[in-house]
Amino acid sequence: MPRKPMFDPPRSATGDEAEAPPHETAATARGRAKANATAARLGAAVARLTPDEIVQLFRRFEAANPSPTSELVYVNPFTLLVAVVLSAQSTDAGVNKATKPLFAIADTPAKMVALGEERLREAIKTIGLYRNKARNVVALSERLIADHGGEVPRERAALEALPGVGRKTANVVLNTAFGEPTMAVDTHMFRVANRLGLAPGKTPLAVEDELERVVPDAFKRHAHHWLILHGRYVCKALKPDCGHCPVADLCRFPGKTAG
Repeated sequence: MPRKPMFDPPRSATGDEAEAPPHETAATARGRAKANATAARLGAAVARLTPDEIVQLFRRFEAANPSPTSELVYVNPFTLLVAVVLSAQSTDAGVNKATKPLFAIADTPAKMVALGEERLREAIKTIGLYRNKARNVVALSERLIADHGGEVPRERAALEALPGVGRKTANVVLNTAFGEPTMAVDTHMFRVANRLGLAPGKTPLAVEDELERVVPDAFKRHAHHWLILHGRYVCKALKPDCGHCPVADLCRFPGKTAG
């Protein structure tokens, strides 16, 4: 059977499927959470990938996708920041559908403040938690104008000080907008790092710290996106596609599927 592309997205809406989007059933959300908890438990018990195996792993990811990037649509660091804030508990496809017309009229902090919270709510009402997100986006836009001259800062602490921005969002912006070798550990990275035996950990921060330690410098710039895409399209939470996994021979996960 021919091998499918490593990161071939499904025909349905793409997105952060394990982040419990608004349309996801409670049962499915529980299943995804259980899959990640199982991955963390097994990750602590399985043998770790060796340094040579880790190099092999990332060489294969690199060969399949030399320049991976976010699936969120953006036009500058500010719109990336907004898109990432909006993406929490929402699909990338759903966010992109809302932000395409939004960014056509509000692609800077000043324009976003001028748009105002009420009109922003209307523009993003198809996205989960849109009221809180609209409030945060306007507030962070005001803060960028007041504290950073309308520019998105390149420092983690400054990013995390913005309304609605946590460590994961800051890491995504630092990596994608500014090329920093940061690891934004979302649900996909957490699961993949544990299943592979790459960077086992019981919390996202523990996995992030371990990835920083074990990922070779040559691969750190893109490791974030490779691992997310692998978890999104191949190493899925409920039904991993092990039969088409390009690193199945390296993977330590004992629950591999046939195919």
